[in-house]
Amino acid sequence: MLDRRPLAIPAYRRLWLASTVSAVGGSFSVIAIPTQLFTLTGSSATVAVSAAVSFAALAPASLLAGALADVIDRRRLLLAAHLGLGATYLLLWIQAAAGLRSVAVLLVLVACQGVSYGAIMTTMGAAVPRVVPARLLAAATSLSSLVRYAGAVVGPLLAGILIPIVGLGNLYLFDASALITVVWAVVRLPPLLTTPQVTTGNAGQRKQARARAGHAARSAVVTVLAGIPEGFRYLFTSPLLAAVLGVDMAAMVFGMPSALFPELAQRAFGGPAGGGPALGLLYAAYPVGVFAMGLMSGAFTRARRHGALMSGAAIIWGLTVVLLALAPNLFAAVAALAAGGAVNFLLSTFRNAITQAGTSDGLRGRIQGSLTIVLTGGPQAAALLHGLAATAVGARIAIGVGGLLTVFTVSAILLTVPQLRRYQADFS
Repeated sequence: MLDRRPLAIPAYRRLWLASTVSAVGGSFSVIAIPTQLFTLTGSSATVAVSAAVSFAALAPASLLAGALADVIDRRRLLLAAHLGLGATYLLLWIQAAAGLRSVAVLLVLVACQGVSYGAIMTTMGAAVPRVVPARLLAAATSLSSLVRYAGAVVGPLLAGILIPIVGLGNLYLFDASALITVVWAVVRLPPLLTTPQVTTGNAGQRKQARARAGHAARSAVVTVLAGIPEGFRYLFTSPLLAAVLGVDMAAMVFGMPSALFPELAQRAFGGPAGGGPALGLLYAAYPVGVFAMGLMSGAFTRARRHGALMSGAAIIWGLTVVLLALAPNLFAAVAALAAGGAVNFLLSTFRNAITQAGTSDGLRGRIQGSLTIVLTGGPQAAALLHGLAATAVGARIAIGVGGLLTVFTVSAILLTVPQLRRYQADFS
């Protein structure tokens, strides 16, 4: 079922093996941070604010890292980003171990985590194509996705079990420890320079060459950043791409209630304060559905009606969110989230296929960069919106209304942009 050919490449194999450790042991903060914030404040709105803080730090870091990755050694940039993330985890552990009950300090560390995440995601995306040949990139992406979603399942389940045993604060220490394997793999990478280093000539010539290279690097960063608006302009002036983006944003912003899981686990399903198995199950259910559907991808990748399949999956996702709001018990909530994860895999698969096929190659990099910012911001906006709504009307009502808004918004887009529902892939 899996294409394992990229694992024959030593550098990629080390990265992949390290990612299997960090995907589980490095994902505990995903559940620890919102749980700690909710425990400190009793408010899902604070959890929502932390998501906004994370994105506010992640977005510019992603853009800057993307520019730097084109002019400096990507291995060094990856190493610096991972070391920064490890330092952030250690500081999170220290504040928890010291019993520091400061929301402000926690939010500052959330921002540091966002900066590191943005740099890592962007640079890793630029580094892997230098390690893996083009003919194996799809297989490498599949292997990486498999590990990522497996970690998203196992990590929260383990975190829910470990919190009552070792305490929430120690989860941050586990995250920092897991990063050691990734740092080891990055150190073992070959240099990933876009231009060769200057090693010939006398000392004066080398100094002048390094000065010119530094000036070129600064100019390249400015050029790359200046070109970013063009990607956004292209996205929003193409009716098809704008509709695809609208469907995806509706599903993410209105229908992604993960910020409310700590409140649901404790107040709706009787979980203990501070986290526990119920919380872990809620966080793990969605990626379980994604992972399961990913194993069956051969059943639908040959379909041509990408537009209809994507929008249909978004509507079904909205309905599963309504079922989550109405769930009478934890089992029903987990089943609804797992079904939602499965249809969301379809949504994201066809979204990527449409945007990649509908973009000229000369703009593809800028378009994908713009999409990364927009699509990363969607879940953060969802956390803010759901947190504020839950504070006003309660978690269940906020979730149910979000699901209905997803259904109505996607339906409206289908009616107003017929290009989307008629779009078919060209397999010629």
